[in-house]
Amino acid sequence: MKIALYGGSFNPPHLGHAEAAMTVYRELKPDIFLIIPDNIPPHKDMAEGSPSPAQRLALCALAFRAVPGARVSDIELRRDGRSYTADTVSALREKYPADELLLVMGTDMLMSFEEWYMFRYLLDNCVLAVLSREEDDGEALRRQAERFERDYGAKVILLPHAPLPMSSSDIRQKLRIRLGEDMLDGEVYYDIIRKGLYEALPELTWLRARAYEHLAPERIAHVAGCESEAVLLARRWGEDPETAATAGILHDITKKLNFDGQLNLCRKYAIICDTAETENPKLLHAKTGAALARDLFGVSDEIYEAIRWHTTGKPDMRTLEKIIYLADYIEPTRDFPGLDRLRELAYEDLDKAMALGLRMSLEDIRGQGIEPYKDTVEAYRWYSRS
Repeated sequence: MKIALYGGSFNPPHLGHAEAAMTVYRELKPDIFLIIPDNIPPHKDMAEGSPSPAQRLALCALAFRAVPGARVSDIELRRDGRSYTADTVSALREKYPADELLLVMGTDMLMSFEEWYMFRYLLDNCVLAVLSREEDDGEALRRQAERFERDYGAKVILLPHAPLPMSSSDIRQKLRIRLGEDMLDGEVYYDIIRKGLYEALPELTWLRARAYEHLAPERIAHVAGCESEAVLLARRWGEDPETAATAGILHDITKKLNFDGQLNLCRKYAIICDTAETENPKLLHAKTGAALARDLFGVSDEIYEAIRWHTTGKPDMRTLEKIIYLADYIEPTRDFPGLDRLRELAYEDLDKAMALGLRMSLEDIRGQGIEPYKDTVEAYRWYSRS
């Protein structure tokens, strides 16, 4: 039986790792293919802010799920200290005493293999399966392989491979600036965003596509308008435009749910509802939307609060909260008496715009014979004083 071992930090596992694994499978057809994320690499420390071992293991399970026969192993994650391949091979050799172990590596590793811990033991117990690139010095690789065979009785297989141009360290940097999605499996990227790994921020095109799946088709234009207005207001008032865009994209994510759907989310996220909210389910979507946005997309507390208060408002709102409240009110698809003045005021004086917007909202609610919600009344009192 052939057992392939493909180890690494996989921090995070990217499309290049998965493509390399597919090359190994196509060329060698192993009976068992073990993907082995290491605990602490022998030659360096894990990057600061790296996910926990359990989180990297979960990412690997997603990243390599399409590779035939691949099994993600925690054999090194369960060991304390640095992860030496010799220790892993020793443990596997006990389990598979008579089987062929194929140790997968890149060309750089082959050229420096004699510096590895217990490299002779590895050569005695493993076949080296080396992913060789076209740009590598093929003659130097062949000479190294032949020397290992001659001097150590080792077996080396060179596997032609065209690696994808990416690295985990580069991807970690990209994720912090809303890039890198195209270098990761879709489910890996989503898991990173959802759990807030690597301080990742979502690419806005990706976020729109995901968020719009939760919207009724007729609401998409409003949400897109709210996003664009929020970006303009953020630039005017010194907030981060991409943070405002994120809140705008997600602010109505639960709007299409009926009353039962809203209550189900309230139960799921332990949201406490008062009598007024249960009598007017339109009030609930701000609370449930904030909770769902945090669950699905790992939004910050700042964005959570902006979504939470975009319907009723409240006294003493933060700048981003006011921006989303007003953007929702004045975005380009809106049309009602007094809108032009409210739009002008939103770019002149945020607090005065809040006072006007809240007054207009209260007048509209009372005109429908509905008792206004207490948060809106208290917010108007606060802003009408300024």
